[in-house]
Amino acid sequence: MIVQDKRLLGGVAAAVLVAAAGGFTVARCTSDSPPATEAAAKPEEAEAAPSDTLAMSAQMIKDTGVATETVNPGGLAAEIVSQATVAPSPTGEAVVTARAGGAVTRVFKRLGDPVRRGEALAIVESRDAAQIAADRTAAGAKATLAQRNLARERYLYSQKVSPRVDLETAQAEAASAAAEARRASVAAGAANVTSDGRGVVVASPIAGRVTAENVSLGAFVQPETELFRVADPSQVQIEAAVGPADAQRLNPGDRATIELPDGTTTSARVRAVTPTLSGETRAATAVLDVIGGRLQPGLAVRVRLFPSRGGGASGAIVVPEEAVQSLNARDVVFVRTPKGFKATPVTTGQRSAGRVEIVSGLAAGQTIATKNAFLLKAELGKGAGEEE
Repeated sequence: MIVQDKRLLGGVAAAVLVAAAGGFTVARCTSDSPPATEAAAKPEEAEAAPSDTLAMSAQMIKDTGVATETVNPGGLAAEIVSQATVAPSPTGEAVVTARAGGAVTRVFKRLGDPVRRGEALAIVESRDAAQIAADRTAAGAKATLAQRNLARERYLYSQKVSPRVDLETAQAEAASAAAEARRASVAAGAANVTSDGRGVVVASPIAGRVTAENVSLGAFVQPETELFRVADPSQVQIEAAVGPADAQRLNPGDRATIELPDGTTTSARVRAVTPTLSGETRAATAVLDVIGGRLQPGLAVRVRLFPSRGGGASGAIVVPEEAVQSLNARDVVFVRTPKGFKATPVTTGQRSAGRVEIVSGLAAGQTIATKNAFLLKAELGKGAGEEE
């Protein structure tokens, strides 16, 4: 009995040793094989973006305030950089006056309100307006009476009752009365007399917004007193001061770029250059028409003019200084790609007025980041740090 128990215990011990050996072998094989997650990570590492590219959507670019610009060749000598002001065009601003003296009885618009062409801004009650309306009514009545007299004289002359001289006199009186009626009607229309004849309507001749007002309810105003100013923000022009030598290089139709305070740019064309110099600045004025966009009159901007003659144009590309960033001891610009930006090494040349020439590394027609380009550099450096 004791012998059988010893045999049973020996068998159990052997089975335990075999199981332990098998478990060690399995564990060893498992530890030698690479984890599945590590194997799956290798393809992702292979597909990682290069260190000089930065993925950004159009919405992200807009949210970060990064401005872009399409570059063109020319060199610093081919540009004229000037300070300028946005001004209303001759047809884009109107001075609205009272056509007759009187008291302001109604005011319909205030500063900043939108107005339509011909819309009433105020009503001025005036004795002059009453006189103009009375003259119109009297002239109309005289013209009607003269026409009736003419019709009667024609009938009498046809019946051989009145002589021809009476008919000719009636014709002359009718023509004179009609002319006087037209004069009175035109005068009433020019004064914009109200339908009841008690006052004049102060109306805007253009559509836009009220930019100035000098009127109070009940105030007495003299004829031709300025009451409102109305400006159309879509009808503006850029007035840039240029030196005498640069003015000789500009022609109507020359291309220009307007740099706005927020870092964005818009295109323009030279419409004219004044032939004389300003007595204060000793500079000529280049008048530019804006191509698209809406600019606020009175805004101070900087313009870059590209004259079509002279200047020694070169194949170099000129970009804002803030577009050039130093990355890994190299000068780079961030070129726009379908998925974001790519840091492109460039060779820089001369610098002037916040602009720098790109001698090589950048091609005409490429779009680069200008304002807030340093944010792209910081983001690219952040990504490189995370990879390390």
